[in-house]
Amino acid sequence: MKMAAESLRPGFFNEAQFKNRGNFSSYYPKIPASASFSSRASRASQEPLDDDKNKFYKELGMFSLRKRIEDSILRAQMLAPTALELEEAKHVNQEEVVRDYDLWDDLSKTNEILIKLADSAKVVDTLRDLKYKAEEAKLITELAEMDAINYALFKQAYSASLDVNKFLDKYEMSKLLKGPYDMQGACITLESRHGDVYSERWVGQLTQMYVKWAERQGHAGRIVEKCPSNNGGLRSATIELEFRFAYGYLSGERGVHTVIRTSENNGVHLEATLASVDVIPLFIESSPELSIDDEDILVSYPSHCEDSPRRTSPAVHVQHIPTGLEVRSTGERSRFANKVKALNRLKAKLLVLLMDQGLSSVKSIEKGAVSAVSSRETRKYALRPSKMVHDLKSGVQLPDVNGVLNGNLDPLIAAHINSRQTSICQ
Repeated sequence: MKMAAESLRPGFFNEAQFKNRGNFSSYYPKIPASASFSSRASRASQEPLDDDKNKFYKELGMFSLRKRIEDSILRAQMLAPTALELEEAKHVNQEEVVRDYDLWDDLSKTNEILIKLADSAKVVDTLRDLKYKAEEAKLITELAEMDAINYALFKQAYSASLDVNKFLDKYEMSKLLKGPYDMQGACITLESRHGDVYSERWVGQLTQMYVKWAERQGHAGRIVEKCPSNNGGLRSATIELEFRFAYGYLSGERGVHTVIRTSENNGVHLEATLASVDVIPLFIESSPELSIDDEDILVSYPSHCEDSPRRTSPAVHVQHIPTGLEVRSTGERSRFANKVKALNRLKAKLLVLLMDQGLSSVKSIEKGAVSAVSSRETRKYALRPSKMVHDLKSGVQLPDVNGVLNGNLDPLIAAHINSRQTSICQ
């Protein structure tokens, strides 16, 4: 009984129990010495290969950095001296205008002259600083190579080269912006096209996209008016960008923006959601110069979506009867201030229409032309099945839809400016 009990203990093996079942060695297979040695040898031989691979990728990364730095330095060396010479000559001319002009004669014109002088001086100083940045990047690169390819120094030189490229990109684009209102600020109005949940959320996404783009430029994008929905989206929103060339950069954003996504019901069918985007110049230093007959304007005072029914709303709605154009202002605290802003927005819209259609009189604008501009499709954002942004005006396609929605609009803006310049030359 004792033997039987011991044989039942877990983990206790009796040789008699396995007498007819083969040797113990069958339960403990031996690993050949050669196999063990070969596995250790293979691991040992693989370690240097991994080190070589890491070294290769690191050298490849530094080669890429060095190539980008060299391209930026070469670009600065080719463009900066000529640009600096031109801008210095322009600055000298501006100084002569200031000396010869009676600053007390016309204060509005004086303000315009002084602003141009300040802008010219700023460009000259930046171009001079650009030369130093390019030389700094070149010197750091040479030091990095002397210091056995110092990766930290390469990153420092690359950061300096990014500043060089960023300024040159802006400088080149600003030289292409020759329109009469391109130097003005911008007022962006976004509206839901269908009034459903997805359209209102899409307006909210586009609003944040433009705000983030302004922040990338080093400026603030102020949401001065918004009409929130019950679903967390926006029925409409208005953004004001109070920095120079904002309208020139964003004038190509006018039109219908479409997002394409899969249906939440079955996940197979694609659905399109639309939002309207309108961009007009924001005249910061002065009011838009355009006279409108009083009998052509209809002013009303509707309630704003955020206002209580019992509260008197300061919102102002202005309609231009001959063209059917409608504008509103709700962001100011008084009706008078909102009326002034709404009239300025109406004038800005009319000035843009006159410029686009090559007309000289407001009475020549037709209602059909106004609706055609607002209903023109500008861009498609495909979220499913492939993430792609297709700009219909310039033909540019980008695979990074998330980057665009996070404010990276520079490639699309540059493409639009170049295409607009090409059409002007033709």
